[in-house]
Amino acid sequence: MTERAPPLRETDDSARATAASLLAGARHGALAVLHPETGWPHVTRVAVGLHAGGLVTLISDLALHTRALRADPRAGLLIGEPGARGDPLTHPRLSLTVRAEFVPRPSPEDAAIRADWIAGHPKTRLYAGFADFHFVRLVILSAALNAGFGRAYILTPSDLNLARGVAGV
Repeated sequence: MTERAPPLRETDDSARATAASLLAGARHGALAVLHPETGWPHVTRVAVGLHAGGLVTLISDLALHTRALRADPRAGLLIGEPGARGDPLTHPRLSLTVRAEFVPRPSPEDAAIRADWIAGHPKTRLYAGFADFHFVRLVILSAALNAGFGRAYILTPSDLNLARGVAGV
């Protein structure tokens, strides 16, 4: 009888590298929040990027997910896209548990994020300065990496190497 691998593997450098690659390449993700009126999950797509070692997004006060994050900063974010071929479930993806922190505006931090954000997301130049748009840090509390069939890992923020200055939105 052959021994089966446990459902979760021990986090190793390969898993860390896969997760870091997913984070570095992420341009958008599926953000899950708690609906402020009903408490039920609500999922939407948001643009994301890395800035000074942390994950950020730009969101509008007109959006339901913004109201939800102001009411309860707990959220989830899924990044990683299926490839052009094959079963979508065989492609790596990263499920993040995050806490939203709105960046004060105006502030030096907001200005720095805005400059990097527009450099990395040039089409947002049209609306990034509108009064209803805000940058939000998505502070990663934990992560679950599915690196493909039978390759599941739990990662900590330190596994994701964010504190070491991965930059560039």
